[in-house]
Amino acid sequence: MSKSQTNSPFSFTREALQGLAAQVLDLAKAGGASAAEAEVSEGSGLSLSVRHGEIETIEHNRDKGIGVSVYLGQRRGHASTSDFSADALARTVEKALSIARYTAEDECAGLAEPGLLAREIPDLDLYHPWDIGVEAAAELARACEAGALSVDDRITNSEGGSLSSQVSQFIYANSLGFSGGYPSSRQSLSCAVIAEDIGNPGEAMQRDYWYTTARAAADMDSAESVGQRAGERTVRRLNGRKLSTRQCPVLFEAPIATGLIASFVSAISGGHLYRKSSFLLDSLGSQVFPAFLQIQERPFIARGLSSAPFDSEGVATQDRDVVKDGVVQGYFLGSYSARKLGLHSTGNAGGNHNLIVPSTGEDFAALLKKMGNGLLVTELLGHGLNMVTGDYSRGAAGFWVENGVIAYPVEEITIAGNLRDMFKGIAALGSDVETRGSRRVGSILIDQMTVAGE
Repeated sequence: MSKSQTNSPFSFTREALQGLAAQVLDLAKAGGASAAEAEVSEGSGLSLSVRHGEIETIEHNRDKGIGVSVYLGQRRGHASTSDFSADALARTVEKALSIARYTAEDECAGLAEPGLLAREIPDLDLYHPWDIGVEAAAELARACEAGALSVDDRITNSEGGSLSSQVSQFIYANSLGFSGGYPSSRQSLSCAVIAEDIGNPGEAMQRDYWYTTARAAADMDSAESVGQRAGERTVRRLNGRKLSTRQCPVLFEAPIATGLIASFVSAISGGHLYRKSSFLLDSLGSQVFPAFLQIQERPFIARGLSSAPFDSEGVATQDRDVVKDGVVQGYFLGSYSARKLGLHSTGNAGGNHNLIVPSTGEDFAALLKKMGNGLLVTELLGHGLNMVTGDYSRGAAGFWVENGVIAYPVEEITIAGNLRDMFKGIAALGSDVETRGSRRVGSILIDQMTVAGE
């Protein structure tokens, strides 16, 4: 089964992975399982970093694994192995069965509902292997670092440039007859540098970074532009000041704004909901955001970083409005949490798929003008979120804005509020959309928060 594929980065054919999954399911059935599911996967890649133009690390990775979950009625057991031999598979299935025998019954345990399983698996163009060697990768990382170092004489040190190219493939199968999977790829290039005030060497040092990532190398930003962005972001942070405590508008820069959407997703996801540990309990049909705000889930975007035709349980994904006119239309549920809540899976076992938050039309400059006087946040520190109450308090750094223009950098401050109020207080959504992850949103302007400083 481990026959290599010609001109492929993988060691196993798709058919071989399907055969391994079927073998595991057969072993589970023979062992007395009433139901079973298995995922077989493998991946490989290259990661490389340079610092001051010299190669610092080179890592080639290749891994594989099989995970199996078995059900004895309402009792579940899980085990995994990286050994694909027949003996290892048999031992792994027996281990899962043994665990299930000693596990308490759970009425919500079990496979996904048969009627929700994906019947068609469209090609979402997620696989773009990059045939790049070590020297070519090093040249790109060097170009990225050089782009950053050339921005300003005050950039005095570098944490280096890094490149990563990864591919993977998987097959998920269960005893309901579902079997599906696909290959995917992810490429990335990044750079981080350090700047210091030349007048006070060693005193006022600042660090920042930038990166680009995509399914296909051709879709990434150029190495030079990534480095230049990293350099510019680092230099602009020099000579930061502190602020006195105040109430003011806060503008979350797009890469940071994605975290606000992530907090919303977490609050309406199954685990927090059925455990009653969310400040948005029973929020279905409730007005959580202003009427102009929409959140759409779009799993089928070609080359999307979070595109998927089905979730980790084989449930078909679907285009849907999660929030419409500020009102919550649906939760993020897998099969287990859905049963706990008396609902149906939304195809989100494993997470959300390409959330789109449309802009209200303002570009970044227009958002600054709309804010007038306030705080632009470009970095957050710590994890100060109470999911039960919605209380939010994070260390922050960024820039003070006066009359719609960035005035000076600020640091060593804390921003605080409650996510309920923050969500309702969203005043605008920028057109500078962040596209490097699973949540696509521009900068978010919130009408008022507490900024604690000196």
